[in-house]
Amino acid sequence: MNPNVDAFISDAKKWQAEIEHLRQLLLDCGLTEEFKWRAPCYCFQGNNVVLIGCFKEYCTLSFFKGTLLQDSKGFLSKPGENSQAMRFFKFTNVQEIQELKSVIKNYIYEAIEIEKAGLKVIFKSNTELELVEELQNALDKNPALKTAFEALTPGRQRGYNLYFSGSKQSKTRETRIEKYTQRILDGKGFNDCVCGLSKKMPTCDGSHKYIQEENK
Repeated sequence: MNPNVDAFISDAKKWQAEIEHLRQLLLDCGLTEEFKWRAPCYCFQGNNVVLIGCFKEYCTLSFFKGTLLQDSKGFLSKPGENSQAMRFFKFTNVQEIQELKSVIKNYIYEAIEIEKAGLKVIFKSNTELELVEELQNALDKNPALKTAFEALTPGRQRGYNLYFSGSKQSKTRETRIEKYTQRILDGKGFNDCVCGLSKKMPTCDGSHKYIQEENK
């Protein structure tokens, strides 16, 4: 047992009994106990397998490669909508853990087999960007603008889309798009330097403002 985990449990203001039960289950399955990200982490041959988490409303048992587990009965939850790998059990009392003891162990053993097999989660490199309606309309009406926008890096596309969608009024969004149309056609990002004076090219560092002040 890891002394840092002992201290973690001792200092926990909530879920102490639940953590102890989960801890014993994980150790019984032959995992190595470590302390990472300020939480109990359980590993197999140096690879992270499971993490115990404590939250206000519940405690969790999170599998790093949860998407590879056969969760046919839907016990596991996603940490967030865009989570591509981790999945977790959610517990609110010791009884839940005791009732699902055999199920939890099966998931742990399956996670260990995944590590033995060297399986990896395949992450999606590019998630499709949902453009604000006014920008999509502008691109549909202007083929040259559409070509220029699609030629920008994903980060620059997101930057423009975030700025355009920041206004609550459609008219303001349209005005912003009109203002930055030429900039997009020039292949520049929202934060890119357009005067050539920046010392942090291509990012604008405001050097043009200092030059203007010196010339006054």
